[in-house]
Amino acid sequence: MQRKSDRAAWLKGGDARCSTQPERRPDQHRFVLLGAPGVGKGTQAELLSERFHICPLSTGDIFRASKALAAGCECSPAMLRALGYMNTGELVPDETVLSLIRQRAKCLRCGGGFLLDGFPRTIAQAEALENILEENEVKLDAVLSYDLPLEQIVVRLGGRRICPQCKRVFHAESRPPRQAGICDDCDIALFLRDDDRPEAIRVRMHAYEKNTTPVIDFYRARDLLIPIEAGSNPAETFERTLKAIQKAATRDLP
Repeated sequence: MQRKSDRAAWLKGGDARCSTQPERRPDQHRFVLLGAPGVGKGTQAELLSERFHICPLSTGDIFRASKALAAGCECSPAMLRALGYMNTGELVPDETVLSLIRQRAKCLRCGGGFLLDGFPRTIAQAEALENILEENEVKLDAVLSYDLPLEQIVVRLGGRRICPQCKRVFHAESRPPRQAGICDDCDIALFLRDDDRPEAIRVRMHAYEKNTTPVIDFYRARDLLIPIEAGSNPAETFERTLKAIQKAATRDLP
């Protein structure tokens, strides 16, 4: 069984090296994952990573890991700029995000392939990624785009409850606490995040669609887009994903 990489090269950038170096394989895969918050994209990234032995590369993971590094002054100037925007609640500009990706270009050349999750989010990022991949003589295999109706996203995100102390996440339907509204571990009241309220979710989804629709069109024009219906059962969604990948891989064969 292949050991999981610690993704040090991705999380830290610079001269950092991963603890395990995957073998270069002829069947390596390079995917981009698209999908709105609440569609279960993170779970699918984990399942795809395990099935194809590829590292999930998330820009969100870079930001979270770098918050811990910032105290030790180990962050690059681009990362410090990104953290500055995040600390004030602002979106990290495309230019800064792209600087972070370029610093990690060796991850895109990895012999084991890659799975980009959370990037690109805008058409400018998609165009820049295309250039970065061309510079590194790398090509994408597919862009997996997960879709779920808005009302189902509202139900999924709106049912989340979080413990203010341990930050554990529960869900009113799929992962309820033993006692309604109370954390299993801390025995204190759970809360609903402001951005998980129905009205806030709809605003987030409209903003997501505005930015992401051009990205979807960008990859559809390049014949890379694979649309996948997301559902409440992750295993069923994963089976649809595998079938869609297989179908796309064989569609040009005689």
